[in-house]
Amino acid sequence: MDCKYFGQCGACSVYDKGYEGQLQEKIERNTERFKKYYSGSIEIHRSPQEHYRSRSEFKIWHVEDDLFYAMNHQDKKGVVLIDFCPQVNEHIAALMPKLLNAIKEKALGFKLFGADFLSSSSGEIVVSLLYHRKLESDWKEKAEIIAQDLGIYIIGRSRKQKVVIGQDFITESLMIEKKEYKFNYIENSFTQPNPRVNEQMISWAMNAFGKKKSDLLELYCGAGNFTIPFATLFNKVLATEIAKSSINAAKTNMLLNDVTNIEFVRMSVEEFVSALDGVREFRRMKDIDIEDYCIDSIFVDPPRSGMDEYSCRFSARYETIVYISCNPETLYRDLEILTQTHDVVSMALFDQFPYTHHVEMGVKLLKK
Repeated sequence: MDCKYFGQCGACSVYDKGYEGQLQEKIERNTERFKKYYSGSIEIHRSPQEHYRSRSEFKIWHVEDDLFYAMNHQDKKGVVLIDFCPQVNEHIAALMPKLLNAIKEKALGFKLFGADFLSSSSGEIVVSLLYHRKLESDWKEKAEIIAQDLGIYIIGRSRKQKVVIGQDFITESLMIEKKEYKFNYIENSFTQPNPRVNEQMISWAMNAFGKKKSDLLELYCGAGNFTIPFATLFNKVLATEIAKSSINAAKTNMLLNDVTNIEFVRMSVEEFVSALDGVREFRRMKDIDIEDYCIDSIFVDPPRSGMDEYSCRFSARYETIVYISCNPETLYRDLEILTQTHDVVSMALFDQFPYTHHVEMGVKLLKK
């Protein structure tokens, strides 16, 4: 990837050695980091070198009467005004100048401070426009014209206000193990930003489990990104997530893929363990017969903070643990506990965030 803003824009911090150089740094750093737990070779999953992001957030910067996209400067002092970004997919890249010109022409820039883009691989796009002012009826009328002209959906957001032009989601298609899966991604909710690497992560996790015929427990399931493909491997899947919006999205995505063998439950890990062990009863579990599950495998994809000790001890009950981590530091911490009962038998590195220090790691553990 070639970008004239390298060295200024804070979005890319590792760029001077090109894509291969930054990837090699990540491989060396994490091979060294995890050698205490794993001496084998780490499986490497590469990203496209440009146009890999399907979602991105930009500041809108006002210079006199003009508007610009902007990103934080690398030195964290001020911003860099930009007119393109080679990170974003081709559909977002093509839309950015057209959208900014339309905002100027329709005089919708007053108190506008941000633009968030969410795109499918086929080019369906939702743009969220963020304002420091209340949106009046004339804003909606002008935004509807822009949305129609550009073939996009627009969300207007200000404090305690959300105005939807069209719809607030896009539908993405992922090709995993030669099978197509569809997912509704909702504006302002978490989605994996790099769809091609996401496909590789899901495939790796499926292969880590192999051809199972038992049942699976998943913690932190989100909107079902991994859960729904896993349903093809297991008799039944029981998946937990604490966020209500994510559970609702997961149930929609299950229907979108004609999957029927998943139960999504809105519970924290602590609540679920209490229900599993018969310590407490929850109405949310009243239609689920825990005794009907034969679970010997668990999948976890926690937030950057990783799992706490309680969740690690609980996960250690199961024969097979597959762990996807977006933070190698907290993964290392959690392995201190998990390797007391399990051995690491394979690891993978996913270059989800090229030209930065961030990676996703995959770990498979088997009970000793």
